[in-house]
Amino acid sequence: MVAPLRVGIAGLGTVGAEVVRLLDQQKRALSVRSGRGIRVVAVSARSKAKKRGVDLSGIEWAKNALAIANDPRVDVLVELMGGAGDPALSAIEAALKNGKSVVTANKALIAKYGSRLAALAEKHGGALNYEAAVGAAIPVIKTLREGLAGTDIHRVYGILNGTCNYILTRMEREGLSFAECLKDAQRLGYAEANPSFDVDGHDTAQKLAILASLAFGTKVNQSAVYVEGISSIAPEDLRAADELGYRVKLLGVAVRTETGIEQRVHPTMVPRSSSIAQVMDVTNAVTIDGDGIPPITLVGPGAGGAATASAVVADIADIARSVRALPFGRPVAKLKPTSKAPMRRHEGGYYIRLMARDLAGTAATIATRLAEQKISIESIVQRHPDGMIESIKAGGKSSPVPVILITYATTEDAVRRALQAVQQDRVITGRPQVIRIEKN
Repeated sequence: MVAPLRVGIAGLGTVGAEVVRLLDQQKRALSVRSGRGIRVVAVSARSKAKKRGVDLSGIEWAKNALAIANDPRVDVLVELMGGAGDPALSAIEAALKNGKSVVTANKALIAKYGSRLAALAEKHGGALNYEAAVGAAIPVIKTLREGLAGTDIHRVYGILNGTCNYILTRMEREGLSFAECLKDAQRLGYAEANPSFDVDGHDTAQKLAILASLAFGTKVNQSAVYVEGISSIAPEDLRAADELGYRVKLLGVAVRTETGIEQRVHPTMVPRSSSIAQVMDVTNAVTIDGDGIPPITLVGPGAGGAATASAVVADIADIARSVRALPFGRPVAKLKPTSKAPMRRHEGGYYIRLMARDLAGTAATIATRLAEQKISIESIVQRHPDGMIESIKAGGKSSPVPVILITYATTEDAVRRALQAVQQDRVITGRPQVIRIEKN
């Protein structure tokens, strides 16, 4: 008989408690699938008295995560405390140095210290599994690292934050403002009291940095990701996108270019016919483009206790089966450094919304400035607000007219130069709205 795998869990919040429940509920099935039993032998949490809805009898309470990491009776440390530093970092490092395996859902820690922790796992022979760190129940880590190990990947992109996807979905369906939808997301528990980490794109950036490393063999480097959030998106942008055959999503995109690996997070227009455009509400999705295969899109719940716990338990089961994979699919020594790609070099189509002054020659001026930068226009839409003609007849001053442009592929630098010139010409009011377009 093979001895059971002894697991210690640091952190008994929603995910940690659900992991304990799943391991107990599925213990027979897991034993059959893994060829050995899996038993929780130690836990740690801030409060021992807190009711968690799971049976913890017979499980030892450790003083802290570090005590679990140093306990010779524990084979695997499951870190579910969160945070990009200590105590999670110290506990994981100690466990790996002791030759233990580690399972974590901590995207912040992997995004910041992933290469360092992977090197420890390689050196001391333990596994470092982190499927739950990106996309929760969506098996994107295993897909990139193992399922597509023989595929040359060109691009990986996705909806990696349910809060932002929920807000954009509500804005589109109901014509509400960003502020109204954010307030509702907070009421429903989809957004934190301080939502900036989500809506400003930083949560997506951490996840994208991890996916880029797996896809392209680079060192995890969150600082190499260009980041924009969704707070500037207005209902009129979503209406225009719909009319033009697009939908707006906050995407994380990592793509191989002639100048290196481009990693970016920003609101993006995607064709309504694309798989990723169909992903609504809090659901997440990742699309992978590789050599010789059609695009693969993985869709599922990207957060939540049950979804995250299912990925954690799957990682534990891999260790029980003695399945070992290099954390980033390659030896750490082979991972290449990466830096932030200048967005001015980015090439693609653009949606541009301008508030044009109702003056003679305005359209010609805008067209001239775009032509000077060799920007070709695929379509142009000009809207006259209701009542404008009557206002003019009555002698009132006319309001600026929304003008929407869709460009053919061009460079970010060209777009910025053209719009700067248009602003200097004083033929528009306010700041131009610019949204990048991501083709299939």
